[in-house]
Order: sequence, then C-alpha cells, then structure tokens
Amino acid sequence: MGPMMSLQGAVIAFDLDGTLVDTVPDLIGAVNAVLALRGLAPATLDAGRRMIGNGVRALVERAFAAAGQPLEDGTLDATVDRFIEVYRGRIAEESTLYPGVIQTLDRLRAEGARLAICTNKRTDLSIALADALGLTSRFAAIVGSDLVAHKPDPRLLRHAIEQAGGSSDRALSVGDSMVDQATARAAGVPVVGVTWGYVAEPLKAADFDALIDRFEALPPVAERLIGRGA
Repeated sequence: MGPMMSLQGAVIAFDLDGTLVDTVPDLIGAVNAVLALRGLAPATLDAGRRMIGNGVRALVERAFAAAGQPLEDGTLDATVDRFIEVYRGRIAEESTLYPGVIQTLDRLRAEGARLAICTNKRTDLSIALADALGLTSRFAAIVGSDLVAHKPDPRLLRHAIEQAGGSSDRALSVGDSMVDQATARAAGVPVVGVTWGYVAEPLKAADFDALIDRFEALPPVAERLIGRGA
C-alpha cells in the first residue's frame, strides 16, 4: 500500500460550525431577526461568535439573555422553532467554507480516509448547509446532536465514526473548541484543534494531539496520528 493510501480505512470526523464553515453571519442574522420580533437590540458578530457551539437552543437562550430578556422555558421552545424557520431560509446566504477545505477533504479521501461530520447542529440543518456548500457528497456520514446525544457526550462521535463505516481505534476528530476536545478524549479518539473557530479563549496546544492554523496542514497531521495502521 503506497503512501497515497496511508489513511485507508480510517475515519476523520469534523465539527461543522467554526471548523469547516464560517456560519456566524447566517446564525447571527437569524438570531437578530428573532430578537427584532421582540423589539430587542441585535447581537454583534463578535458577541455571537462566542454563543455558538452547543446547538441552536443554547444559541437562542444565550442571545436573549445577552439582550437582557432571558426566555422562560415555555417561550424558549417556540422561539427556537421560529429561529430554525428563519435560519433554514438563509442557511448559506453568507456562510462560507474556510480556505482550503474542499482541496483538503478531497486529499484525505484520496488517501483512503472516510469522512464524517459530527456536530451539535441539528442533522437536517447540517445536511441543508452541507448541500448548499457542495460538501455532502464528500462525507460518508453527517450526524447531528438530535440523533444520539450532544457533544461532549462521546456517543455522538462514536456514532458518527460507525455511520461512516469505521471504528474508534482508527479515527481522528477535528474541531474548534474544548467541547470537541472533551468529546474526543471521552471517546478515546485523537483530536486536532483548529485555531480559527468560535472560542472566547485561544486553544492550548497541550490540550490537543495537534493544533493547525490552516486547513491544508491537516493531512500530514492525520497521517502521523492515525496513519500508522496502514
């Protein structure tokens, strides 16, 4: 087996928002539309960036709390439903792939890896976003938190790896936050952190098996962390 297929049989599971796609403009655009319905001031992109990562319910909850009008449980469900409706309608109006994503995913696949998306975004919204950005055909599995559990519960990552046809002993997780780090550690899977995502504090190298500053840096790192079994 030549170096070209050094990732044969491995699964690489990616977080979505803040890792593969910069979704902030559309997520915060949708949040602001829903805030405006209540006569509340919009969130800035910078503030919004720090509210993302634990799924839409947490995002809506945080945005209303930040605007000075925390939602009661009864109102939260209806507001989340309204948000999803607005967001679905503009899922990729301003969202963009990070530089190098397509080329790198294709290189990893050429080396034999199967790819999965493992996200706290709902599966239907994740697929809609992936469809709009030409990602779907590149992934063997797209798994959102509605299917099993929310990250950092390791069951979500394990499920994504299984759905992609692999196993946890030959897998790698890639994400932008300590939620991704905790999920991977709990699942016993090596984890690479990306430094361009949605975090209040910069990621620390000591917490990850590797940190990358550009997407194109991933293949050699993946080969080092999971390519050994080839």
